[in-house]
Amino acid sequence: MDLTDSEKADYLSCFIAIIGPPNVGKSTLLNRLLGTKVAIVSPKPQTTRNRILGIYHGEGYQMAFMDTPGIHKTSTPLHKSMVASAQEAFYEVDIIMVVIEMPRPDDPEISLILKNVKKTKKPTLLIINKTDTGPKENLLPIIEAYCQRYPFDAVIPISALKGDGTDRVIEELKARLRPGPEFFPRDMKTDQSESFLVSEIIREKIYFHTRRELPYSSAVSVEKIEEIPEKDLLSIYARIHVESDSQKAIIIGHKGKMIKAIGRAARLDLEKMFGTHIYLDLVARVEKNWSKDTKALRRLGY
Repeated sequence: MDLTDSEKADYLSCFIAIIGPPNVGKSTLLNRLLGTKVAIVSPKPQTTRNRILGIYHGEGYQMAFMDTPGIHKTSTPLHKSMVASAQEAFYEVDIIMVVIEMPRPDDPEISLILKNVKKTKKPTLLIINKTDTGPKENLLPIIEAYCQRYPFDAVIPISALKGDGTDRVIEELKARLRPGPEFFPRDMKTDQSESFLVSEIIREKIYFHTRRELPYSSAVSVEKIEEIPEKDLLSIYARIHVESDSQKAIIIGHKGKMIKAIGRAARLDLEKMFGTHIYLDLVARVEKNWSKDTKALRRLGY
């Protein structure tokens, strides 16, 4: 439904960055706020590699959330690219949400994050996540310590996993919206392509099914997505890129059990996402040192 001229004049919108150290629940929070999954999650840090835009539509307003990779010290080309992407977000948005977790409030990366926040002088909310994981009396000292470090516009304790406190996040953000255009159509939840969403779902399952360094040495590219209406079927052909023959052997597993398990888990999520039957063809490929090769990083979307 198109907006009238009067509605356009009263419309509110803004871009909001979700910033924080790795593994504090930024992607879980984004999915919770939107009520749908647009960002992958896993218990392992540095799961998010790209900035992901998620759009929240309200009556007469719109919020465009930018989920960012966790800010951390690194020397690898892949992680440098991730951190640079997150730091650029400080200067491209209207509001900043700094996310920390209650069990680990003194993360060393917070100093760098607050340094960037102070430079921008933009409205900033402190989100204390994972309040369901410890005693509530731990909250007050954390809030007091952070308010001494920076004059946040609001401090909101939440559990993104359970949804506690997330309604207040929306209300606090809504109070700080500015007049602006409706940037995205009302039926749009993310700006990511189908290929990107597919590759991210597969990568999420690699994180859950494999251990140690392997998830960080793997990437996924989608070769083809083909719709077959007469069979109510979507055929997807994708590659898992790893850096060595030994990693390829782990991804494939004994008699192909690992790659089948990854494919099965991804297919179930993709069928929910697309609302149709999925045929998923997964192939593992060795691409030596792709995470240190700037050309390979660009080709794989980093």
